[in-house]
Amino acid sequence: MGEEMEQLVNMGFPDELAAQALAATGGKSTLKATEWILTHKSSSCSSPSPSPCPKPNLPISNPNVQPKLDRFFLFQSRPPTTPSAALPQSVQKRDPAAIDSDVADLNLPQLSSKRPKLLSSSIVSVPDSSAGKGNQPPDEPLSERMRPRNVDDVVGQDHLLAKNSILRSALECNRLPSIILWGPPGTGKTSIAKAIVGSTSSFSQSFRFVSLSAVTSGVKDVRDAVEEARKTRIKNNKRTVLFLDEVHRFNKSQQDSFLPVIEDGSIIFLGATTENPSFHLITPLLSRCRVLTLNVLKPHHVSVILKRAIDDSEKGLARTISMGVQVGDEAIDFLAANCDGDARTALNALEISAITAAARSNPAQIDDCNVEDANGNAVRNRGDTASSSSGAVVTLDDVKEALQCKHLAYDKAGEEHYNLISALHKSLRGSDADASIYWLARMLEGGEQPLYIARRLVRFASEDVGLADPLALNQAVSCYQACHFIGMPECNVILAQCVAYLALAPKSIAVYQAMGAAQKAVRESVGQNEGVPLHLRNAPTKLMKEIGYGKGYIYTPDNPSAAQSFLPPSLQGYKFLNWPESQGTQK
Repeated sequence: MGEEMEQLVNMGFPDELAAQALAATGGKSTLKATEWILTHKSSSCSSPSPSPCPKPNLPISNPNVQPKLDRFFLFQSRPPTTPSAALPQSVQKRDPAAIDSDVADLNLPQLSSKRPKLLSSSIVSVPDSSAGKGNQPPDEPLSERMRPRNVDDVVGQDHLLAKNSILRSALECNRLPSIILWGPPGTGKTSIAKAIVGSTSSFSQSFRFVSLSAVTSGVKDVRDAVEEARKTRIKNNKRTVLFLDEVHRFNKSQQDSFLPVIEDGSIIFLGATTENPSFHLITPLLSRCRVLTLNVLKPHHVSVILKRAIDDSEKGLARTISMGVQVGDEAIDFLAANCDGDARTALNALEISAITAAARSNPAQIDDCNVEDANGNAVRNRGDTASSSSGAVVTLDDVKEALQCKHLAYDKAGEEHYNLISALHKSLRGSDADASIYWLARMLEGGEQPLYIARRLVRFASEDVGLADPLALNQAVSCYQACHFIGMPECNVILAQCVAYLALAPKSIAVYQAMGAAQKAVRESVGQNEGVPLHLRNAPTKLMKEIGYGKGYIYTPDNPSAAQSFLPPSLQGYKFLNWPESQGTQK
């Protein structure tokens, strides 16, 4: 009976009434107990007591009517009966509309067989920039609270937001084009999109901003947003700016859905992506949008953002721990230098380190040392002397513990993967052993598979070293086999040795060029790709010898100086490999 009792209490019925209902119905069915409560008067209510009858939190407009209740129970399987058979006899004769009214009066959540859509995938309008602290969610992370309110507050992207830049000029003229914002994580793509709303009052009056995420949204959400945009334009003469975060996650058909609505001006499209648009966005979408590239934030840019978070008493670090906080310049500089230009990483690490410092502080001292302004907000002066009487003190050790390790921007299947292997290959080709070992270390620390690197080194040994040092190929193949035998982390030195050898080895691309020229001749049918000359053909049978196969061939070891042609007649004298005769003889 304990489970049934708990379920009735969770529905809002008093303990005494729930126990009485279970006793009257046998104590095995929550459904029967609920029906009993809603169709009978409690014995305590019939007594002339001055205290009011306990009422559940689920009022009914008519206590004599019992609606169908099994629809409200997840644990109750639906019986294979008609809706009228599931209702009490007194209700079956009533009008369905009246029954629905009573069900609505229950004010209970209606269950659906469909999976509920995530709230984050719904259309979300950006709150007004003037919204105060009370409108922000209590658990909102520091990186979200510190987003710029307008484009003037955006840091590190002056090439996009400086005077006379394309974005600034578009905002001043209220003529925003469709734009793709492309840049690494934490550089301000979403912040710029949302800051556009609060930049000018005239822009807010002329445009409506709608935000979607490609992670949780689909084509249906886009169609709903476009339909609402068309209605708003007709009704209020306001255009809609549709912002889609992580746009690269949409496939080709999903991206196609934007083409007609961008074309007819139903929406102004703002997309944000961390991936190269050339690889992940379709060409028709790129032709309708202007791609703006965001730069990685420099350490001094990140320092500015961190100091804002420390000094802001309304949305900043003090709000996270509800007390004063001090952060030294040494800790700020460490975060700025080790976040790889990702402001979100730096702010998250700062918030975690502040929580660590607050937990270390004495709670009794915290209550006495909190400093508040006129609005009751905790404040902190960054120049205060670091002491326990001033609240939480974030040390360099706190920051290091929060950051754990240096953040490396690397993706095994994305653009950065190819950027790094290209840097390694070009450094080897340029005979710079130091740069080659550095890029190797970057790839390994980013989690690259050592066998992938070893395969590329095997290719390099033939393509770029080639005949200048034929032993380079042996080194590269041995490196691959050794990496296969022992794996990481021990094979890192083996890879470094091979990289250093290849970087310092003499280079020759004669074989690479010869192979390319030969393939071009075959593809373009130079020489008409004619058959093998008869004297070069194999003659294993008597018939083949009789028709001329192998006739006239000179066995070279028997007569090394004999003149003999090995190319088809149409390619006589054609040269593919440019390699001196003397070197060829020595090799």
